[in-house]
Amino acid sequence: MEISRHVWETRYRAANEAGVQATWRRVAQAIAAAESHDRDAWAERFAGLLEDFRFLPGGRILAGAGSGRRVTLFNCFVMGEIADDLVSIFEALKEGALTMQQGGGVGYDFSSLRPAGMVAEATGSIASGPVSFMRIWDAMCATMLSTGARRGAMMATLRCDHPDIEAFVDAKRDPAMLRHFNLSVLVSDAFMAAVADDRDWLLAFPAHAQEPLFGRTVKARDLWQRILRAAYDTAEPGVLFVDTINRDNTLAGRETLSATNPCGEIPLPPYGACDLGSLNLAAFVISPFTAEARLDVDALAESARIAVRFLDNVIDVSRYPLPAQAEQARRTRRIGLGITGLADALVLLGLRYDSEAARKLAAGAMQSLRDAAYDASIALAREKGTFPDLDREAFLASGFASRLPETLRDAIAAHGIRNSHLLAIAPAGTISLLANNISSGIEPIFAAEAERRVLGTDGAYRTHRVLDYATHLWTQQGHGGKPSALVEARRIDPLAHLKMQAVLQPFVDNAISKTINVAADLPFERFGDLYRLAHVWGLKGCTVFRPNPITGAILSPPPASARVQCCGIEREAD
Repeated sequence: MEISRHVWETRYRAANEAGVQATWRRVAQAIAAAESHDRDAWAERFAGLLEDFRFLPGGRILAGAGSGRRVTLFNCFVMGEIADDLVSIFEALKEGALTMQQGGGVGYDFSSLRPAGMVAEATGSIASGPVSFMRIWDAMCATMLSTGARRGAMMATLRCDHPDIEAFVDAKRDPAMLRHFNLSVLVSDAFMAAVADDRDWLLAFPAHAQEPLFGRTVKARDLWQRILRAAYDTAEPGVLFVDTINRDNTLAGRETLSATNPCGEIPLPPYGACDLGSLNLAAFVISPFTAEARLDVDALAESARIAVRFLDNVIDVSRYPLPAQAEQARRTRRIGLGITGLADALVLLGLRYDSEAARKLAAGAMQSLRDAAYDASIALAREKGTFPDLDREAFLASGFASRLPETLRDAIAAHGIRNSHLLAIAPAGTISLLANNISSGIEPIFAAEAERRVLGTDGAYRTHRVLDYATHLWTQQGHGGKPSALVEARRIDPLAHLKMQAVLQPFVDNAISKTINVAADLPFERFGDLYRLAHVWGLKGCTVFRPNPITGAILSPPPASARVQCCGIEREAD
């Protein structure tokens, strides 16, 4: 497809590469360099994994591995905690700039900064608050990545009990404010309980202090409604259910997570990194559009095993913008293997995205991928050693590991495991365009035919007419129209979006990036129910996009059809 070639040429092509096959060979050889034995054989295996877009590494890996450039292979990082003094604040800003310079998106928890109006005892000055400092980050990001085919991406989080939470929630109501940030509120179980019981809610700084230096009380329901209303009107903030995230964390005894990468699929500790890759489910469908169509689960599992080794090697061959990032990555060896092309795979199998059969198949595929990935990581631990921070007893007691099959739990107890985390479902938007416009991540197909805005190397957007991959394959086989199982995103009930995310989350040790696209006329009450159910169903986060005048569109149907926006901002940095 024309857009696939455009994406390859502007984002991933290295000098003198004649085609994408050359990119695959370059990447495979660079990643195999981490092997101490059989390096050439592993390069061949990795190249075979990449062939036909079966495995799509994160964009920084495709662009940087073997290129000779001084760049990181990690798509994104969570930065260090920002201490509440001016020197530390600007040191954190510098670290973010250095990380972006090498190609990484960044996430920050700004909850450590004192609220606006609070007096600093040492100087007598009055604090301007975290949102004010976020504007400095926003300007830095705009300056660092003001041209080229990529845009800077940042995530900012703030606790739901921070005294400046209302200013944070309403920040995006100004269309010019914080355009390079995704915003998410850290929502606790205690807050959700206070909302349910219609209780008061204390906003305090510092958090958890017996005698806060600064505090006031609001009605929990009023604050919750304010969060929902801002999301309804501006598509932000999202919410991160921080207690669910930490309960599930396999390293819960060693770290407390309070921030994610810019798209939310990897909750990370300070200086943690995203090592991402996605298996293209559409590439594993045998006999598409026939009564014999099936997903080759055995081939998917085998590819997952090779992909785990590939992503583990990335940790050893990548550059790191900061020494603290290298140390964190090597001590925990986090990776994030996921899936993309789910919606197209379902169409090839004759299943509607919003059907129970589709959810059952997706959950089964993710369970198989989880088991294969964990098995591969255990085997790697026997061959190369466990991740240094492993405490086997604490690891196995974590929420996620407690759900593993007994065979895997016994193997971890006996042999350890190479990677602290293995699974994440990223948006995979740009790499899915590269793979002939397969559906991205676990999102439904936006439209059989659409227009897509893509950045060029000059920093300007170009609009491409794109045909969905399954529809393209359908027409290649001589059929007219579109496949009968293809249901476009605007025709899917919002609850079906949420249910798909919910059936997959139990098999994902990191998190899932998913945007629930809803119609502009969705009643506010139904909109709010999505967030409530996301918490009840054990999701780690929730983002809902309703078309609005503040946020622009990347995808739209062809001009002759009804103009329904899909996504407002580019939610990834690959």
